[in-house]
Amino acid sequence: MLFKHLHALKNNISSTKGLGARKAAWEVIQAVGGGAFADVALEKIFNLYSFKSIDKSLITELSYGAIRQRYFLDCWIDFLGKVSASKQPPLLRWLLHLGLYQIFKMERIPPAAAINTTVELAKTHHLKNLAPVVNGILRSALRCKERGISLPKSKNPSLELAKNASIPLWLADELIVWKGVEDAHKIAQAFNFVRPIDIRVNKLCAQIKYVKEKFDSHGITNKFIPGCPYGLEVTSGFGELKKWPGYEEGRWSVQDRSSQLIAPLLDPLPGEKILDACAAPGGKSTHIAELINNDGSILSVDRSAQRSKRISANAKRLGTSCLQLMVADSNKLLVKKPEWKGFFDRILIDAPCSGLGTLARHPDARWRINNDNIQELVGLQNQLLISLNPLLKSGGKLVYSTCTIHPDENFNQIKNFLQLNSDFLLEYEKQIWPGEEENGDGFYVAVLNKLRN
Repeated sequence: MLFKHLHALKNNISSTKGLGARKAAWEVIQAVGGGAFADVALEKIFNLYSFKSIDKSLITELSYGAIRQRYFLDCWIDFLGKVSASKQPPLLRWLLHLGLYQIFKMERIPPAAAINTTVELAKTHHLKNLAPVVNGILRSALRCKERGISLPKSKNPSLELAKNASIPLWLADELIVWKGVEDAHKIAQAFNFVRPIDIRVNKLCAQIKYVKEKFDSHGITNKFIPGCPYGLEVTSGFGELKKWPGYEEGRWSVQDRSSQLIAPLLDPLPGEKILDACAAPGGKSTHIAELINNDGSILSVDRSAQRSKRISANAKRLGTSCLQLMVADSNKLLVKKPEWKGFFDRILIDAPCSGLGTLARHPDARWRINNDNIQELVGLQNQLLISLNPLLKSGGKLVYSTCTIHPDENFNQIKNFLQLNSDFLLEYEKQIWPGEEENGDGFYVAVLNKLRN
């Protein structure tokens, strides 16, 4: 079981300063290495133990950082060790990642503390006989860093990109094909840049200046986001986000600045019937409701009952009462409701996708995705477009969006759709790359107009 060591951990955390947080981070790394999702693994750790906020921050940075840098750290194990990373016992491999990440990527942690705590974990948690190996590799890594010794360079630009940015080789190949070597490096580096939090102010009950002033008065550093009329970037805060002023009252919600650009492109009007076909967790549905001043009918559909609960919770907190929830497969809406043919004024398809534009937020995602996954998603996206376009009125507007940068899911998807559906015209499309648009997530959006009969 992925978390079989957790209860043992609870009873064995050492009193050594920082050791408990590092052990918890190691457990998260192990769990993700065994197939768990990083956010789920981290949440289980936090639910199991009572860590202070400062320790939670350290656990998050250590675990998420080491997971992001998996390939880079493996390359160092290959370079320094007698046994390659792929042949190391998983428990040892992930512990070495924990130590190496601190040495190479965390300037504020003294190297001695990184090495000593990692060796101590080896001695006290099932790797006693391998503690000298851990000590030797980490001290060799530190000597390399101090002497400016880097990993051996490759003449293959894809291998260099994959190693230095810690991304899969197939993705490095694709980025270079799509954008060239120089821009590929910029995008890949953005995958590893932990962005500030963006929020969207709920114009139904608050003004952006009011929320900004409240944050300022509580020591939450923030600034306006260019191009997002209701957006604030929070560069530093404290405590749990849900305890920040205005959250419980529904005055704002968390939404990346790139995502905040999507709902306005629907150009929704009060009184209209609008379908959000892949709605969970509800960020875009509630944004649409805010834009139409809660006057209209928004059908928020998602196939997951569990995820739909998040839509309901968000809508209730934000006061967006014009949302109607439906748990269903959007591909089958016309079969279930034939009377909905030509019924909706606007349709948003925020399609399931590979998420390549949001790798900075999801540290484990880069290790889950491959070209086979993507082609399956391309088929699903195409089916959604085919199934949902009959529900749109003549003269209506369809917005298709993804949080990926893969052309097959974006430009090529829409190009193929338009070739087969002459009753639609492309009004606008845009690809936002990670690192562009003031450091927003990678996103794609296409606005399609259905011709009047």
